[in-house]
Amino acid sequence: MTETLGFGILGAGLVAPFHAKSVSDAEGGRMVAFCDIDRERADKRAAEYGARAYYSLEEMLEDPEIDVVSVALPNHLHHDAVVQCARAGKHVITEKPPAMSLRETDDMIQACKEAGVKLACAVQSRLRKAVQAMKQAVGSGRFGKLLHADAFIKWFRTQEYYHSDPWRSSRRSGAGVTVQHAFHYIDLLQYLAGPASRVQARMANLAHPSVRLEDTLLAFVDFECGAQGVIEGSTALWPGTDARIELNGTDGTAIVVGERMATWQFRDETPEDEQIRTWGSAAVRATAAGGPADFSHADHQALIQDMINAVREDREVIIPVESVRPTLEIVLAMYQSAARNRPVELPVEDDDSVWEW
Repeated sequence: MTETLGFGILGAGLVAPFHAKSVSDAEGGRMVAFCDIDRERADKRAAEYGARAYYSLEEMLEDPEIDVVSVALPNHLHHDAVVQCARAGKHVITEKPPAMSLRETDDMIQACKEAGVKLACAVQSRLRKAVQAMKQAVGSGRFGKLLHADAFIKWFRTQEYYHSDPWRSSRRSGAGVTVQHAFHYIDLLQYLAGPASRVQARMANLAHPSVRLEDTLLAFVDFECGAQGVIEGSTALWPGTDARIELNGTDGTAIVVGERMATWQFRDETPEDEQIRTWGSAAVRATAAGGPADFSHADHQALIQDMINAVREDREVIIPVESVRPTLEIVLAMYQSAARNRPVELPVEDDDSVWEW
């Protein structure tokens, strides 16, 4: 199968251009349409990419040239859109988090299975070369016993950012730092160190008093593999510094800062180690540290290229939503822990009351 796949993007806001540029640069993909209830915004994006503009999802799903829909809506709207796309026979890429609850996530997965369509989640940071090197090292046992898996996301967002769209100031819509900004890096820890068994978290609003949501997270995580983890996430820390992922074991340490491999040291060296230490060294800016669009579309492009290839080859996508569900469970446990002021054991049940501030 070599035909070009047509893409529609649902939601013409801040993240839409990253999907659109990725489709345009991918081999075998082309932009067909943008859809947004804000007609001016949909028209603007469509004009930029030579695409059609739609103002309702129902209308866009009737377009026979669309094979894949990228869902780039506010977080609380992902579930309904994904299910609707699946029932229309469209493959789907949803932005993270996949949904705001485990039951919604499971419903999305089931709807896509029943429709025979593919469902991927945009936690595209997994695809960075430095992260893949860490994943392979964990799998091959180079770290020995994994002891620590930590993430530090010390970013900055202005007050204006939180008021740029109504949903960005609504915790129930998924605008808190934990489920919105830190999710990518909580996902990397889950991807690298495996599922969590226990979470203890504190949340606060330190620098954005005009919104009722957390802008700062401090959490301790126990992983099933025996490792411990610390997660610090914030949008209050001017001017913002690059996110940092650290893995430490009895036989090795690896630290990724943004896209760059900052530390790669093991008791037993291999010939490839010197080259791995250079990965990401050309990165010239902190990834999304000081602004919501301060990153390249390279990671999104890798995700979209994989979707194209997966459809052509009739195989599973590289980041199925099933693999991201444990990350959402950790995030929900963090909200429950902060709300109840005590540690929370996993697995957890949905508790929608945590979205109230």
